[in-house]
This record gives sequence, structure tokens and C-alpha cells, in this order.
Amino acid sequence: MTGKLFEVGDDYSRWLKELKDRIRSAQVRAALAVNQELVLLYWQIGRSILEQQGQEGWGTKVIEKLAKDLKKEFPEIKGFSRSNLMYMRAFAEAYPDEQIVQRSVGQLPWRHNIALLEKLKIQEQRFWYAQQTIENGWSRDVLVMQIESSLHIRQGGAVTNFERTLPKLQSDLAQQLIKDP
Repeated sequence: MTGKLFEVGDDYSRWLKELKDRIRSAQVRAALAVNQELVLLYWQIGRSILEQQGQEGWGTKVIEKLAKDLKKEFPEIKGFSRSNLMYMRAFAEAYPDEQIVQRSVGQLPWRHNIALLEKLKIQEQRFWYAQQTIENGWSRDVLVMQIESSLHIRQGGAVTNFERTLPKLQSDLAQQLIKDP
């Protein structure tokens, strides 16, 4: 059987481009899913540490022992250092509800979440910066720079409780008043 000589034309180039785009898209979705699972795992570990410390009255020394034991059991996995376990604990403390973790902060890389914890004490501000990071594709360094330059205030997107405490029309008006110089 003699095959027809294959010529690369526009149809093939378009088809190849579509396949490449699908592959890249699948890679991104897979990486995001892995990241979200990792953040959820870190939250669960942090929650467990908080619960055990509360029930047993353990201090921070248990975190050092836990770090050593987890590193021994899982030597190929990074992320179980004493300091990272402390971040996991702080993360679970900052977000007591697992549903919150599955929102915007769960879509961010772990180091972004650490930056939010270190730089911001108000949860609404953390959510605002997390959402901005997702929408704008900020790196961790850009996120930190935006926090340190108080972007939420400069953009007139100051975190308020207007939506929760005022009727819809008044809430919108109050929000617009803040933005008006």
C-alpha cells in the first residue's frame, strides 16, 4: 500500500496549534488541582495541630517533634519543616472554616498564602488581595509589593462592611463615595 505524501498545510498547522493549546490548558488545570489539594492538606494539618494543642495542652515543642517525625517518614517531601508547620497552624487559625480555604486562598500557591498571613491581619483584606492575585496573575513578589503599597486603598477598593450592613442601594452609594476623591 502506497501512502500519499503528507504535506504540511494550514489545516495541519491549525490542528497542531489546537492540540498544543489543549495540552497546555490541561497542564495548567492539573497544576491548579494539585496546588488546591496541597493547600487543603496544609490547612488540615494546621487544623489538626490546633485541635491537639487545645485538647492535650501541648505547646510549640510538639511542632518541632512533629516536623522531625514527618521528615523521617516522608524524606522525599519538602514542606514539613518546623516553620512551615507553624504556618500551617497559623493558616488554619486564620481560616477556621474549610469552605473558606476552597475559595480564593485555596487557588493561590502556598507561598502567596504565607505572604497574606505575614503582611495582613484583616481577613477581608486577605480575601481582596487573594482575588486580585487570581484575576491579575500576580507573582508572590508583586503581591507583596501591592500589599506594602496599600493597593486596596489606592484603588478605592478599601475593604468595608457596607455590603453586609447596608441595603444594596446604600451600600453601592457608600462604596462609590469612598472612591470619589
